[in-house]
Amino acid sequence: MITTDVVIIGAGPGGYRAAEHAAKQGLKVTVFEDSQVGGTCLNVGCIPTKTYVHSATFDEAVARQQQVVAQLRAGVETILSHPNITLVRSRASFVDAHTVEWADGNRLSAPNIIIATGSETKYLPLPDIDDPRLVDSTGLLALTEQPKKLAIIGAGVIGMEFAGIFNRFGTEVTVIEYLKECLPVLDSDIAKRLRKLMEKRGVTFRMKTAVQQLSDIDADVILMATGRKPRTEGLALDNLGLALNRDGSIPVDDCFRVLSPDGSPIDGLYAIGDVNGRQMLAHVAEWQAKQVVGQIVADNCQFSILRSTSGRSQGENCQFSIINSQFSSIPAAIFTSPEAACVGPSEDQLKAAGTPYECRKAFHRANGKALAMGETEGMLKLFSEPDAGRILGCHAFGAHAADMIQEVSVLMCMGATVGQLRQMIHIHPTLSEILLAAAEQ
Repeated sequence: MITTDVVIIGAGPGGYRAAEHAAKQGLKVTVFEDSQVGGTCLNVGCIPTKTYVHSATFDEAVARQQQVVAQLRAGVETILSHPNITLVRSRASFVDAHTVEWADGNRLSAPNIIIATGSETKYLPLPDIDDPRLVDSTGLLALTEQPKKLAIIGAGVIGMEFAGIFNRFGTEVTVIEYLKECLPVLDSDIAKRLRKLMEKRGVTFRMKTAVQQLSDIDADVILMATGRKPRTEGLALDNLGLALNRDGSIPVDDCFRVLSPDGSPIDGLYAIGDVNGRQMLAHVAEWQAKQVVGQIVADNCQFSILRSTSGRSQGENCQFSIINSQFSSIPAAIFTSPEAACVGPSEDQLKAAGTPYECRKAFHRANGKALAMGETEGMLKLFSEPDAGRILGCHAFGAHAADMIQEVSVLMCMGATVGQLRQMIHIHPTLSEILLAAAEQ
């Protein structure tokens, strides 16, 4: 039987980054991918969506996305051309915890296998789900003719980004959402202000509305944007005796080792990125890739992602921890117009948890750079322990919100306080002064 040091199933952000890091450490790596390298994010997700965000017209967006995606995909192909990496363009399935099988019964054994198969669209169980007008984000990005009327089911990140994009292109957009507010990942105050701004621009929102059947929707195209689910089909996980989590994700411990039904980790078997359900973000998948390769090389777990809010490690050899729950210090951005971003808990979550906190606010309309740019719509909320204590989180919308949130994320990782933030010099005039203004409240 053929052997290698590391097998990676999936060549998305987690998979190709894991392969890159392992190859640089001298490990022999085999990567299996039955679609385009780069994964959902590069090919049919965040990258092509951003080309739409920054294009003036629909026709320009269609042309630009093909060019940008092709260029970035070529970059991933270059990474995977490393002498220590073998790319197999096929789907792999498990024979056992250290053996995979692919076309024509070929088998490959490795002491370390990383599952990085990502996620796929989660559809509502509707009676007329075969309606030809229905598309997911991949199908919407594949359109070559701009729809006159677009209905979007779901006001999460995907739905809100496309709502803003097609509204700007001149399409009549209606967003249908079961919850009472859009973007549940955001502070409700921030989310409401962003929704109201989009309403002023012509987007229709039907909140607290459940879709019963697609035939009730008046639209040329209907986008299903009700979330994503881990992609595990075809892996033959039954051969490992695994029990998936309720959301369909692969259970892992704090070091991303796959867990057997009795809760014990399976030696040498890992799951990273969307498929482990911890946090479905490309940059999180890349981070997890680095940690897993570090464990393989060093043969221990130096990093831990915690599900609790205790702030204490759950693994024996963990030296650094990030709280991976609703109180995560991992930043996230939503590229609406204007953009929104967050890190840490929202005010709603702090209240629900009974966590003592102080909230400080600042607005784009009071910032010199924002006024000069004509970008006065925006707000930032900074949460901290009482008396200018440790920073707990920050939620914002407005121009360059993601950049400001990234700064807060760094401060949180360092355990910084609001008092320390007040003493940090910010360039004038910049939008980052909005964060400083909030700290000085």
